[in-house]
Amino acid sequence: MTDSAQGPLSEFDIIARYFTPSVPAGMVGVGDDCAIIPVRPGYQLAVSTDTLIQERHFYGHTPADLVGHKALAVNLSDLAAMGARPRACLLSLSLPRVDEQWLQDFSAGFHQLCTDSGCVLIGGDTTRSNHGIIITVTVLGEVPVAQALLRNRAQPDDDIWLTGHLGAPYVALQLLGQHWPANPDLLKLALPRLQRPIPPYHWAPELLGHAHAAIDISDGLIQDLQHILGRSEFGAQIECAKLPQHSVLQHLDEAQRYEALLAGGDEFELCFTASPKSRAYILDSAAKAEVAVHRVGKITLAPELQIYGFDGQRLVDEQRFISASGFDHFAQ
Repeated sequence: MTDSAQGPLSEFDIIARYFTPSVPAGMVGVGDDCAIIPVRPGYQLAVSTDTLIQERHFYGHTPADLVGHKALAVNLSDLAAMGARPRACLLSLSLPRVDEQWLQDFSAGFHQLCTDSGCVLIGGDTTRSNHGIIITVTVLGEVPVAQALLRNRAQPDDDIWLTGHLGAPYVALQLLGQHWPANPDLLKLALPRLQRPIPPYHWAPELLGHAHAAIDISDGLIQDLQHILGRSEFGAQIECAKLPQHSVLQHLDEAQRYEALLAGGDEFELCFTASPKSRAYILDSAAKAEVAVHRVGKITLAPELQIYGFDGQRLVDEQRFISASGFDHFAQ
């Protein structure tokens, strides 16, 4: 911890020094009781919020710039799931003490992703916490009226698509949590995907008018897909052989690979459905945006989730993924 030569920074010093960026014309940012952002005619505001807690969502030894990046990235992932374009964000930060080096690094990581995504920091709050660091980010995006990608709009025979490559965050969490034997080489391969997710927020708005339903994968593919199925009142077939696997999974046994792909969270990739008629557009658009997309299954009229293994046969123990997969803060 390093304090200022003039004494510890106050709440207002922290805001002024680390969290008061300039804002575009037409916006009112930090410095007044409320921020103001314009919304273009024909657009709606999309809003989402997430909280990251030290030792729950990130370890205390995680580099602060990566914590800053992820704090915003997990929220941009929510906007992407709606097809919304990022506009602005609010940051609330609770700290047990003032550590200027941590604040410098955290704000650098946060502001860099703000710049990359066009998501302007316009306000928030700073407080003192009794136990650890607590970070809450609220993002604001815009989406054309009545065009947002909602979970209840999947259609029978829709393709199910995934972005990115799955599994690495799960591997990193198992190793960091000491659930698996220590393996520094494996952790080195997996850790970047856990600590620095890059959701496809730039490309997601291109899906409007082509995709029907979408969700971001934060709690595990099967658990999150079931939110779409439940809201749309349909079923699905998933082919594990088509799931995009991160290269780190080649070092795992088969059971571990199933667990990482089907139940592993912290991916912040998109799962979306679209008509087969949109396949060419999706592949072409994603290629132009340099986003990896894979077609991994389809929506079915019968309200049942069927999972087919790497060998093409239906998994005999699929129910354990369907009924108990994914992350839940309040699970035993």
